[in-house]
Amino acid sequence: MMNEKSLLKSIALGSEEALEQLYNHYGDRVYNTIISYTKNAEDSEELLHDVFITIYNTARTFQFNSSVSTWIYRITVNKSLDFLRKQKSQKRQGILTSLYVKDTSEIKYESADFVHPGVKLENKEDAKLLFRAIDTLSEHQKTAFILTQIEGLPQKEVAEIMNQTRKSVESLVQRAKVNLRKELEKYYPERGKSKNITSD
Repeated sequence: MMNEKSLLKSIALGSEEALEQLYNHYGDRVYNTIISYTKNAEDSEELLHDVFITIYNTARTFQFNSSVSTWIYRITVNKSLDFLRKQKSQKRQGILTSLYVKDTSEIKYESADFVHPGVKLENKEDAKLLFRAIDTLSEHQKTAFILTQIEGLPQKEVAEIMNQTRKSVESLVQRAKVNLRKELEKYYPERGKSKNITSD
């Protein structure tokens, strides 16, 4: 069984082998979390590498007040939210207008065929619409929903990752579900209330 604390201590001393072991253990989960935010493979790969570079550079500062898993997810969520804020800022300022499809407000970096690797839904269109709806949530609701419903993390761990109480996370998830149902009803007015919006 992998000793995460020992690995992190080795990483703090500059061990690239230990970093590789941690990457092999967490890489897929970190990537799946990131792509829930970005909906783009290329951006997710870049952020994935950024997360583990940050782990390598800051391992010596980890105080072991939380689990290694919680710390890694916290870095992942922060990197993902920073990415989204940057994209929104660029859109508002009109700096990178070449990113947008001509005569529409659609952003090119969102793949039309995007399907999250960890989500089981009826078809690709459902997945695309679900993640479009997730984009409308507030940052806290989005993170609570992604981590509990998409990644399947227990509410207790999500509360630690988000620095929230477990009750607050539960409330965020419930509000997210309500808001997602309202958003999905725009696409499925005849079945919006019963639409499956979780990953099984």
